[in-house]
Order: sequence, then C-alpha cells, then structure tokens
Amino acid sequence: MYGAVIHAAGDVRYEERPDPEIVEPTDALVRTVATCVCGSDLWRYRGISKVDGATPIGHEFCGVVTAVGAAVTTVKPGDFVVGGFNPSDDTCALCRKGATANCEHGSHYDGAQAEQIRIPLADGTLVATPEYPSGDLIPSLLALSDVMCTGWHAAVSAGVRPGDSVAVVGDGAVGLCAVLAAAHLGATTVIAMSRHEARQRVATTFGATHIVTERDEAGIARVRELTDGIGADRVLECVGTEGARLQAVGSVRDGGSVGLVGVPHGDLPIDQLFWRNVGIKGGPADCRAYLPHLMELVWNRTIDPGLVFDLELPLSEVGEAYAAMDERRAIKSLLWP
Repeated sequence: MYGAVIHAAGDVRYEERPDPEIVEPTDALVRTVATCVCGSDLWRYRGISKVDGATPIGHEFCGVVTAVGAAVTTVKPGDFVVGGFNPSDDTCALCRKGATANCEHGSHYDGAQAEQIRIPLADGTLVATPEYPSGDLIPSLLALSDVMCTGWHAAVSAGVRPGDSVAVVGDGAVGLCAVLAAAHLGATTVIAMSRHEARQRVATTFGATHIVTERDEAGIARVRELTDGIGADRVLECVGTEGARLQAVGSVRDGGSVGLVGVPHGDLPIDQLFWRNVGIKGGPADCRAYLPHLMELVWNRTIDPGLVFDLELPLSEVGEAYAAMDERRAIKSLLWP
C-alpha cells in the first residue's frame, strides 16, 4: 500500500509502506475512504516539533472495515466507520468516566494518511454509521475523527450554555468547529476572531454572530465592546501559542471560563486567572465519548462540519496538501486514497 511519510521539516512524501496486519485480537483493519491533514501535523512539518527520521504520519480517517481480530465484537467487515484520533478501549476506569483521551490502555495509529490502517482497540475506538453514507456526508464524517470533536470539547470544557456569549480564538478547522459547537449548544453571541475572508464565511455559516479581525489588546478591547464591556462568558482557545492563550485570557470575563484545546506552545498567567475567578479546562478531545452524538447530528444533517475542507486532493499529492495548509492557502486538506 501507499501512505504519507514525514522525513524532516517540510518533507512529506507519498511512499510505499507495508500492508498493515492484525497483530492483537482487539485490532481491526480499515480501508481508508478519506483522510486529511491536521493542524497539529504542521508542528512537525514546520520544524517546531522534532522529526526522528522517516515516520508515517496522520491520525484522522474514515473508511470500511476489511478484517477484525478474534476479540472484536462491535464492528465487522463491510462496516463504514469513524475513529477518533486517540484510540481507546472504552472499558477502562477512565473511559467509563468519559475521559477516553486518557484511556489507561490508549494507543496510536501507525500513520492514518494511508490507503489502509491498523486500528488498535477497535471495539472502543471505532463507531459504525447506520449504513454506507452518501458521498456528500463523507467530509463531515471525516471531520468527526478530530476537528469537530476537538471544537466540541473546547465548548464542553468551557461549559457553554444557552444564552452565553462565546469568543473563539483561532480560525483554523478546530476553531471553526468550535464556533459550530458553541452555536449548537445555544450561545447567543458567538464571536469568531479571524482575519481571513474565506474562514470568516465558514464561521458565519457555522453560527458566528460577530467577526473580530483585531489581535492582541485591540482584539481584547473589541470582544469587550461586544460583551457589555466585561468580556465573553466563555472563550475557546483553539491555537495553543502563547499569544493565542493570552488573547483568550484577556477576552474572558471575570468569573468566566476558558476551554483550551490548542496543542500547548505557551504559558498561562495562573495568578491572574486565580484572582479573576476564571476557570480553565481542556486538553485532547474525548473523541470516543462524543462520537455517537456528533455522528447522529451529522447523519441527520443537523451540522455540516465538512465545510472546513476547502481543498481536496488525491493522497498521492499529500506534499501539496501540507504546503497549502502551511501557507494558509487552505483551511484543511482532505485526501482521497
């Protein structure tokens, strides 16, 4: 089979790789129908995170089960499935509490930007669709493998409730999905912080009521103008840089809360948060806990997170998929194997 392999910063190649095999009785094999590039993959592509030699890459996918191990009971060959980016068994003490991102037996994929994938802990990781989906649903189902679950996690972590004012820091795919989540959960003021017209259009389609183009202190001041001078009830931080985190802290009202889902590359002013009674919660999304509900919303066409994919390419052009996102020519690149 063929798949994406990152060799160094700026160097992702489409290469032949060994076909995956069932290793553990809890494994499944999936033929990839669609996969994509994640913003977190760009940390390695940009040289911010280390690349230790040639490494298969990718963690988002949807596809069809082709084989299962002897212990797998919840999916079968022929099922169309989605799996979250963080495999989990769904049975350990933490999974039973809903903390599937922190599964006691959690695992990883050996590169999901590939024609086939070995899925560890298949019973806990994969969720099957009611039937084989129509082609127009596939992008939104693919979004459930990471960005929609992560945007949802930001909103849930911040405690978004009906009537809230919400500001979203970050206009990548996760930030846009956070806008969609906040609107769906009943926020009446949803502020998307974005300087890019194409992303602003998606944010508005997803339910943003206001667009703020300013950054830093000017951006904070604009959010406060839109929220009775006090700041947003909830702020969803979907970037991870120190600047984004400071923007989030400055934009939230005293007594409000911040949902953090951006991969951390900066510190938080903990003392300031303490005296302002600001709550902080977040981390990697509990995809398996969210997948059944979000899949139902997609299947019923209540939400359409697949709109974040504005570039579609064959997997063989994975290098261009990375370059387009790195250069902000694309919000998110979908790859067809």
